[in-house]
Amino acid sequence: MPTLGNPTGTIYILKKYNFQFRKKYGQNFLIDSNILENIISAAQITKGDFVLEIGPGIGTMTQYLCENAREVIAVEIDKKLLPILEDTLSAYDNVAVINEDILKLDINRIVDEKNGGRPIKVVANLPYYITTPIIMGLFEKHVPLESITIMVQKEVAERMQSKPGTKDYGALSLAVQYYSVPQVMFTVPAGCFMPRPNVDSAVIKLTCHSKPPIAVKNEDLMFDIIKASFNQRRKTLVNSLNNAANLNITKENVISALEDMKLPATVRGEALTLEQFAELSDKF
Repeated sequence: MPTLGNPTGTIYILKKYNFQFRKKYGQNFLIDSNILENIISAAQITKGDFVLEIGPGIGTMTQYLCENAREVIAVEIDKKLLPILEDTLSAYDNVAVINEDILKLDINRIVDEKNGGRPIKVVANLPYYITTPIIMGLFEKHVPLESITIMVQKEVAERMQSKPGTKDYGALSLAVQYYSVPQVMFTVPAGCFMPRPNVDSAVIKLTCHSKPPIAVKNEDLMFDIIKASFNQRRKTLVNSLNNAANLNITKENVISALEDMKLPATVRGEALTLEQFAELSDKF
């Protein structure tokens, strides 16, 4: 069994199975062992941990996780990778590969069965096109999570930890910060992947809150307001919320609520903190 995480082992496996990269799955495999060790270290994986890996690919990071964790469940959507994973993970008895779409999988059931419902650690090298739906899916399904350590496009990582009033601040920043404390751990140059992507990546760790840092009467309504606020960034909050068909909030209502909060009617969504969005939501 070849050691992956370097160009030689990766090329050997790809040639052995005549593997063709599939653009629709955003496949880019890590070929730098230092980066892999840094991810394991950032995620603080120990022998007591149950780890969910999303998108194991040919099993590069999976090998490192198996060496360090108690048990690993790797969820892979691409059927063509299953025989490769059977080969590259054959030395490990603490891993199971599930051929499913992570967005449709009942992760809570797996956590109940495999970890007694206790919080798990998630580690992933996520395809850029599906990063946000996967992260939000984990949060919104209220999967018991200790942390999520993921490799994502560098600008997406920066967006997750952005503060109010900055150009990167938006609905994703607010959602991630409602559920966790985000911290960019390190950047990963494009040359560390095969095939080489067009942009650099970053590893970000989301340390999950046991309960959200703010209280809000209706979580769903707050996030509907947040999404509407950033749908058209150049518009004022009054116009953005008034234009949102799913909210049914009048301009007068928004202006009145903002006045109560000592905010001007010209304020934009990007100026509001998470606490202010919760307060605004509670007023409706």
